[in-house]
Amino acid sequence: MSDSKGILPSMRLDGMTALVTGAGRGIGRGCAMAMAEAGAEVICVSRTRSELDELVGEIEALGGTARAETCDVAEPEQIETLFAGLGKLDILLNNAGMSTVHPVAEIPVENLDRMLTVNCRGMVLVAKEAAKIMQAQGSGVMINLSSTYGKVGRPTNSVYAATKHFVEGFTKSIAVELAPKGVRVCAIGPTAIETPMTYDRLHDPVYGPDMLSRLPIGRFGQVADVVGAVVFLASPAAALITGTTLMVDGGWTAQ
Repeated sequence: MSDSKGILPSMRLDGMTALVTGAGRGIGRGCAMAMAEAGAEVICVSRTRSELDELVGEIEALGGTARAETCDVAEPEQIETLFAGLGKLDILLNNAGMSTVHPVAEIPVENLDRMLTVNCRGMVLVAKEAAKIMQAQGSGVMINLSSTYGKVGRPTNSVYAATKHFVEGFTKSIAVELAPKGVRVCAIGPTAIETPMTYDRLHDPVYGPDMLSRLPIGRFGQVADVVGAVVFLASPAAALITGTTLMVDGGWTAQ
């Protein structure tokens, strides 16, 4: 080849600004660290300041650049305030979410309302504000957190699965809408990921083996399994990818 640099596009995020909601724990925390490692300046967002300060300190100790912003995505005014101070945004990881487990006949109304508010309305309002900035600058990438449950159903997970099916439709629709503006929109679909919050449930003697039996790869996911996929989607290497979900599900939805 005549080009000595070859054709492999970069998976670096140098010079980019990324915003991660739900960054204080689990997948959001890992992705914030990974994007900082890839060269992005990361705005770490969650409701809990102490978790954010710890995360920013760890990123900076590793040579990265980050700052903390508290915001509850259930509160529209807080979302507007968060984005009001941003002049540039290259990457959004729309990660904040929640889950509760109930048989359909026993779903508490307050749990239903909270999941719909955080997982659906919050995601839309964050994307709305990000879209304003990205359209104006003519570029950007949004990555919405879906799930295996955005493709399949499971007893006692009806509302959570419904919210993730919402994410799938929302991602496809705004990807088509924003593509002419230079903005890509994708989703990421993790399976059961071991985090401090999920460990006990995934290793429950009944629930754990049932979940594991659905994964042809034969193990639960780790946060490290997700962060590479997110950085890839955010990077120039994924320049032609929009309107789709990258499944990180150990083969569950292939069956």
